[in-house]
Amino acid sequence: MALKLKDKVCIVTGATGGMGMAIAETFALEGAKLVLSGRNAARGEALSKKLKNAVFVPGDVSQPAHNEELVEAAIANFGKLNLLSINAGILGLGNVVELPISSWHTTIDTNLSSIFYLSKFAIPYLQKESNGIILINASIAAYKSFPNHPAYCASKAASLALMRQMAVEYAPKIRVNAICPGPVDTQLLWDSAKAFEKPELAVENARKATLMQRLGTTKEVAKLALFLVSEDASWITGTAMNIDGGILNA
Repeated sequence: MALKLKDKVCIVTGATGGMGMAIAETFALEGAKLVLSGRNAARGEALSKKLKNAVFVPGDVSQPAHNEELVEAAIANFGKLNLLSINAGILGLGNVVELPISSWHTTIDTNLSSIFYLSKFAIPYLQKESNGIILINASIAAYKSFPNHPAYCASKAASLALMRQMAVEYAPKIRVNAICPGPVDTQLLWDSAKAFEKPELAVENARKATLMQRLGTTKEVAKLALFLVSEDASWITGTAMNIDGGILNA
């Protein structure tokens, strides 16, 4: 079978853990050439060595300069840019009264502003290709609120608005979509559960709340991401797809 991303050049942020790493591994198996971003240098270097045609650029996506550096790395190493897979995210736990203002800004900059920054620098190159793609990893927190997650929920809801706006702005040259995972078994989920009095019980309750009666896996999220960036989804843009075990319908 033909590789779905053969010779496509892709930037993957949040690639040093969780869903971002699974997406990078899946895209690599389908022939993509990858520029990987993350704050954990050791994991990033190990991943880039493991995957074929991958380079790792350590840094913080909340900083505009790092996003520009990622685009420059794609062009310098591979000569073009076809695809953005934007996954980096943090929680910023605490209710509105207790959450430090600095934590609010850091969460918004990491989860939302980074999408703007990377897209701003990448779109001129994506427009040069026949089918540029931007895929944003959002969350069911865009629709469903959780205690002590004000910055996270706000950033994820706003990321969908930005996704839809860019889809309108840059069609038909660029497709822009989002995925909205529910409770996927990652470190971020367990960190999120710390906002509750009994974290283990919070995760167990999330599992039981899904119609599928289990947590999702990073590989399942990566499979959806692959579909949305492949030619199989060539008529899909401006869309957010839930992958949540049915928890929003429970």
